[in-house]
Amino acid sequence: MNWLRRRGRERCRRATFVLAVALAGTPPAIAAQGVPEELRRERAEYANWLATAPSSPFRALLQHPIGRSVSLGPASTDIPLTGLGPATLEEKGGTLSLTVAGATRPVWRDRLVSLGSYQLLAQGPPGRTVVTVFGPERKGYAAPEHFPHAPRWRFEVSLDPVKRPTAQRLLAPDGTEVEATEAGTVTVPIGDRRVPLRVLRMPGAGGEESELEIYFQDQTNGRGSYPAGRFVNLSPAGEGRYVLDLNRARNAFCAYNSAYPCPAPWRGNRLPAIVAAGERYAGGGLSNPPQ
Repeated sequence: MNWLRRRGRERCRRATFVLAVALAGTPPAIAAQGVPEELRRERAEYANWLATAPSSPFRALLQHPIGRSVSLGPASTDIPLTGLGPATLEEKGGTLSLTVAGATRPVWRDRLVSLGSYQLLAQGPPGRTVVTVFGPERKGYAAPEHFPHAPRWRFEVSLDPVKRPTAQRLLAPDGTEVEATEAGTVTVPIGDRRVPLRVLRMPGAGGEESELEIYFQDQTNGRGSYPAGRFVNLSPAGEGRYVLDLNRARNAFCAYNSAYPCPAPWRGNRLPAIVAAGERYAGGGLSNPPQ
């Protein structure tokens, strides 16, 4: 599943999703009506991951750049962690290592490593690696909420590729930097208009298969959905076609926990409509990133 691959960072993580619960004040049984079984399962599995996984964003304490090295443990270190002796996370020539009490062990990108009761996850390109520190307990938890399923927001589209794909560094849904490639545009009908949306090819965790992603805004932002926008994947439909299902729109991790930086909205990807589909935002006071 896409979301399982993503949480190698789980950029999913990694992505699509979540427990069929409801609009605030709407009984779950009503909100769940009409949700396809596959989507219902994805949402339930993702909600379970959020509630139980050691790398759930609800367990994240902070993200910190490693640079050449970062110290962890006592109050005087870069990352103070209660109950730990001194430790050092270091990067040399793109290779990561963790030293504790004079013993050094390798650290692999996109894989959890234990440090006492904490978990560390190193992500990002060499030279710009960040570490996310996860605590032993959740910092609160609220199951994801969704708009009622709306078949009208499911499209079958063609990808109009760019002639000269260019790479750019940006933040992925989990707040880590990746090098994405312009894949092209898809066009969706909104009323009497046809609206283009930029599609980027986002690398998968640990060199896994890349994904075609759209980060979009619409007229629900700040009024039922996360102010900065939501992510959605393109799924292959055969013969060069793709499914763009906005019922699978999901929040970036910053909507769950302010420990994560929030991706800036992608230029041009604003739908002139109220897209009451996909994941909602129940609030929490997180700020909107710069436009």
